[in-house]
Amino acid sequence: MPILYLVATPIGNLEDITLRALRILGEVGLVAAEDTRKTRRLFARYDIKTPLTSYHEYSTEAVLQHILDKLKDMDVALVSEAGMPGISDPGYALVVAAIQRGIPVVPIPGPSVVLAALAVSGLSTNRFLYLGFLPRRPSDRRQTLQSVAKEPGTILAFESPHRLRAALSDIFATLGDRRMAVCREMTKMHEEVFRGVVSAVLERFSAPRGEFTLVIEGAGEQPASPTSNDVRTRLRQLQASGLPAREAVSRIAREFGLPHREVYRMWLEAKAG
Repeated sequence: MPILYLVATPIGNLEDITLRALRILGEVGLVAAEDTRKTRRLFARYDIKTPLTSYHEYSTEAVLQHILDKLKDMDVALVSEAGMPGISDPGYALVVAAIQRGIPVVPIPGPSVVLAALAVSGLSTNRFLYLGFLPRRPSDRRQTLQSVAKEPGTILAFESPHRLRAALSDIFATLGDRRMAVCREMTKMHEEVFRGVVSAVLERFSAPRGEFTLVIEGAGEQPASPTSNDVRTRLRQLQASGLPAREAVSRIAREFGLPHREVYRMWLEAKAG
């Protein structure tokens, strides 16, 4: 029975491809690629002649059906723009459709920017939470970050260069000045890993360029009962971030389980002080 192979491809350096991946890409009847231009560069490097078809987030239902029809008679390989297909990319829909039709789906593991960034971050690797790309809208982004504020494990997310500073500001306002690692252009010529607290990262990347993976320290063990100093420190962080009083007070009240009136009083005291 024909198989859908999920083939991991390099996240930057074209040498980061497994021998098994090269064999499968050369043997299947068709390769469905998120970015055919990048896949052609990989094919040219390793002299792979397999036919390519485009499959990305804007592909129509007809394109999906075309690939499923091919899977009736031949093996098909799915490749992402970079890394493992089906993870934060449109390949997920094809995987689900294949499973629903009883088509075997076989992973060909390889490069992963998530695991690479986590490994070099210097933060805990015992438990981690992957968020994918952070939401574009500031309110949605802050809500997402707020939902993981008490997550004990390390947090990972992707971000684009033109939204990086806004995202870092929201991380500072929502999660505090935690330790983090910013991994830029992983495995590429200008690869960089910067480690520090969020405020230091904001200072470092004043004009960000490239692709970013953010690795953020988890909350760890939460204190049983926060002290007044804990609350006031958090209030000062939010004031420094420029967050409006109403939103900041509401956030602190949720985080510490305190009445809004009491938090607002402390907000005014902190502002006056």
